[in-house]
Amino acid sequence: MTSIRDIAKLAGASVATVSRVINHSGYVSAATRARVEQAIAALDFTPSANARRMRSGSSKMVGVVLPALDVPFFGILAHVVEQELFQRGLQALICCTDESAAQEARYISMLLAHKVDGVLAASVLEDSTQYQRLVDAGVPIVAIDRALPGLAAHSVTADHFTGGRMMAEHLLDLGHRRIAVIGAPSHSTPVQARVQGAVERLAEAGLSAQVVLGGAHDFDSCRSLAERILAQGNAEDRPTALIGTTDIAAIGAIHAAIGMELSVPDDISVIGFDDLPEARYVLPALTTVAQPLREIGVQAVAQLSALMAGELVEPAELPLRLMLRDTTAPPR
Repeated sequence: MTSIRDIAKLAGASVATVSRVINHSGYVSAATRARVEQAIAALDFTPSANARRMRSGSSKMVGVVLPALDVPFFGILAHVVEQELFQRGLQALICCTDESAAQEARYISMLLAHKVDGVLAASVLEDSTQYQRLVDAGVPIVAIDRALPGLAAHSVTADHFTGGRMMAEHLLDLGHRRIAVIGAPSHSTPVQARVQGAVERLAEAGLSAQVVLGGAHDFDSCRSLAERILAQGNAEDRPTALIGTTDIAAIGAIHAAIGMELSVPDDISVIGFDDLPEARYVLPALTTVAQPLREIGVQAVAQLSALMAGELVEPAELPLRLMLRDTTAPPR
């Protein structure tokens, strides 16, 4: 089994220097660090997490609790967070709760057992009960994408309510008066906030919106939601615009419209939320409200690192932007 002494011999460095490189502690010159890292790679050395924890009192592990990984938003977020943690010498324990509160509770128990140094969390529900267990254990938490109400946790989020208003405002400015809202998953706090914002803005304009939310957040399910709305009544009663609470919902709506031989945006306008890469490449390209997904991940890791170091940080709410593309136009 490879030891630190083997690495030190190959790198031409002291054991103490190798230890500083492995544990990311103390000063090591760039040239010496490079030699040590090359020796570590050559010898395929993996430090013992348990031994390191016993020496330093730190596991160097961070729990990352996300409701889904097969949804592009959270897949991208997980990648950004994992890379940011790695650059700081931390290991990400990715926990996909599969939109299940019970599974989320089991993961929190696991993170406590592993004595993680911190947690980044996008909770399934607006319920902080399980996360209080981490707070009671002294584990710092940063909430991502959605807050953890009533919990002593920091957060990096976007204003989803304002995002809903922005989607409705854009369609109203174009002259639309028959507007429907589709989206999923229905239990998602951000989705609910976007719906609330859109419905409130439409109400201010004297309009009501048909809202149809589903439990499954995938392209096929969201396409079915849109088909349900577009198939109702005749052309004079059909909405002239659809708000998708996510880009996935909006892209599903585009496919539903085209499948029913409707033109986007001539017959119906569609707007989404997130600005996923898919939004730029679907045809026609999707008009959407963009939230700074990658910046959310970067700032969340920075906040958590500061909290783990005992520093004071402030919650962050990042700005949204309307991305005008090809799926919205004035009604015919």
